[in-house]
Amino acid sequence: MGALLSGNPMSQTDALAPHAIDQKTLDEIEKKYDTALNTRDNGPTLGTAFYWATIAFALYHLWTAGFGTPVDYVHMGIHLAGLFFFIFVGFPFLKTAHNLEYNPSRILKPGNVPLYDWVLMISGIAAALFLWFSWRGFAGFGLNVPEQMLRQGNPTTIDVVLGSALILCTLEIARRTIGFILPLIILIFMVYALFGPYMPAQILQHPGVDWRQFVNNMYFPSEGIFGVTLWVVSTVVFHFVLFGVVAQRMGLGQFFVDNAMMMAGRYTGGPAKVSVVSSAFFGTISGSSIANTVSTGSLTIPNMKRMGYPGYFAGGVEAAASAGGQITPPIMGAASFLMAEYLEVPYTTIVIAAIIPAAMHYIGVLSIVHFTALRLGLPTYAKEDLPNFVKVWREGWFTIVPLIALLVVLFSGYSPNMAAFIGLLLCIIVGFTSFARPATLIVPFAFLGFVFWKASPLSGEGFSPTIAGILAGCTILSLLHRGERKPFRELFDSFHVGVQYALAVGAASAAVGIVVGVINTTGVGFRLGFMVTAGAADMSVGLHALLGWLPFEAFSQPSIQQFLSLVLIAMACILMGAGLPTTALYIMLVAVAQPALAQLGVPTLATHMFVLYYGVISEITPPVCASAYAAAGIAGANPFRTGINAFTLGIGKLMVPMVFVYAPVILIVLPEYFSWTALFQVTLTCAAGVFAIATAVAGYFMAPLKHIWRVLMAVCGLLLVAPSLTSDVIALFVAAPVIIQQLAQRRREAVPPVSAG
Repeated sequence: MGALLSGNPMSQTDALAPHAIDQKTLDEIEKKYDTALNTRDNGPTLGTAFYWATIAFALYHLWTAGFGTPVDYVHMGIHLAGLFFFIFVGFPFLKTAHNLEYNPSRILKPGNVPLYDWVLMISGIAAALFLWFSWRGFAGFGLNVPEQMLRQGNPTTIDVVLGSALILCTLEIARRTIGFILPLIILIFMVYALFGPYMPAQILQHPGVDWRQFVNNMYFPSEGIFGVTLWVVSTVVFHFVLFGVVAQRMGLGQFFVDNAMMMAGRYTGGPAKVSVVSSAFFGTISGSSIANTVSTGSLTIPNMKRMGYPGYFAGGVEAAASAGGQITPPIMGAASFLMAEYLEVPYTTIVIAAIIPAAMHYIGVLSIVHFTALRLGLPTYAKEDLPNFVKVWREGWFTIVPLIALLVVLFSGYSPNMAAFIGLLLCIIVGFTSFARPATLIVPFAFLGFVFWKASPLSGEGFSPTIAGILAGCTILSLLHRGERKPFRELFDSFHVGVQYALAVGAASAAVGIVVGVINTTGVGFRLGFMVTAGAADMSVGLHALLGWLPFEAFSQPSIQQFLSLVLIAMACILMGAGLPTTALYIMLVAVAQPALAQLGVPTLATHMFVLYYGVISEITPPVCASAYAAAGIAGANPFRTGINAFTLGIGKLMVPMVFVYAPVILIVLPEYFSWTALFQVTLTCAAGVFAIATAVAGYFMAPLKHIWRVLMAVCGLLLVAPSLTSDVIALFVAAPVIIQQLAQRRREAVPPVSAG
């Protein structure tokens, strides 16, 4: 998506463009660290067919978002068949230079695709579409297949054969797009399901299932591969990925960067703060850490280096800020849509719950950036380098219209895929249609027809007159602006890139459906949850013997057990997150965390948010942190050191999830915990705690912080983050000597030395 940062050509940030990385280098960096774009060259014939197939795939999903999604087994079958085609054609068995390059002389590799890949692709597509074909039963081709209801629980031989092929192909597309870690974990779950009676620990033993029953559970809808994960990705996530790409292509990304320059560029640490603010803005439409890093980092990282920031720090700032994309409302990562489905709540509930926690993340990163800039004495932008407010908004206001319309529809109670449909169509109208090209006007007029049809009684439950009027007004505004329109070929290119970005999350979601199926079949989630709480209970006995004499509720045995359970789950999130997509990690760990924390009385929403946050943290936790490595590639810095710096900058996000559990009021949407007084108190002290920890990390407050003073500020920050009035009071006593020392040191440094002569 970094290749799509092509906003308004008249933007005043063009003054800084010579310091940005050239487009070819940026594309190479993105391909290196984002495997979705690192595909093989299929030659002119198959390459052209592949390109137009992605366009057709995108248009199919766009149509279903607006006009209704087919029944689940049909829609998911079509989506999965598309994944098999694109991945087996585009991704080789092993990614070597030899396999990626096209050589027309290879007779047994038509389109640079080996024959075994064609066999796997055809097998996968046949298995994905067979349920659609056979749902009502059929007789022919030497087969007599009864209808699906009669085969549920008693699959036919052809079901077992095709179901086995589907499992194999699903694991393989996951391996090709995201690596071997997820398929390996899934294989462990499969072994557990098949060999349950032979598990070494008695608590893990179960009767087991034979292969025929296992395929039945994994192949037929509602569980397994055709389960909730693939459904959410194919009906919601895919559309928001497309929206993010198209919105950036028509100029919204550059508009965000320009506004971030105006808001933060003039202050201490200006270039780094621009990176944080622009990444926060971009996170509202992206939900992808790597896309966020490459898109905004292509401008901000070179500018940070030009202003004197070390390369590893510049890359770390961008990676840490970009990691917030999956937790930044309104368009969060794929896991947030799954969360809404699991909890059976509107997606807007998840959006509202994420507002304050996301703000805490950016407060932490901004604070560390600020104090680091003070410590290093780094300059800010000169006034002439900053964009002009009037000019930026005059030339780019229209790019935000689709996002506004999307939010209006989303928060008016309509489905997320309808909101994405509205946003996408308005992106097309804003960026690609005009009166100067009459043929393109079919899009806005068709959209207006759709809006008025949805507002009429003929459509059933459609748009209210207010929503219809707002959308009609947005359409007219989108047509009348004087900004640049791009050719439809660029729209098709953005569809093509959007489909490529959606392949990895689609493959991961289909594959992790096997894990969900195993959990539902064997109950292993509750078994693992019990193991977590039992282990925490054993450890809490020993700790309580040491600390129980302290007169605080936090040191009671139940409190210690709860805290240890949280720590164990957080560690599992971070350790398992090394190389796993956040979506897959979220699904697996919720299965463990939910039963474990439910026994301790933790609200379900807090549990899910807890797991999501630690899953996102794993993206900037070395040794596997792709977004940090992509930023290092742009910065020309050491990747591991950049990853360490990104993790350090994101340390505020490391502690905020604990607040979900101990003070669910911060999530806003839980009425049994909510009060304005409690919300204000928890939010204020949590922000102050993150701020205090930032000073300890940066080694600077009002003056340089060293040794014991840094430790005291870190302790103060932890106490403030802990949602307790007692800990807040103790934090003030801990911070008092640091503040006194800082004031004295600042006064000494302000007094010029007396000359000896």
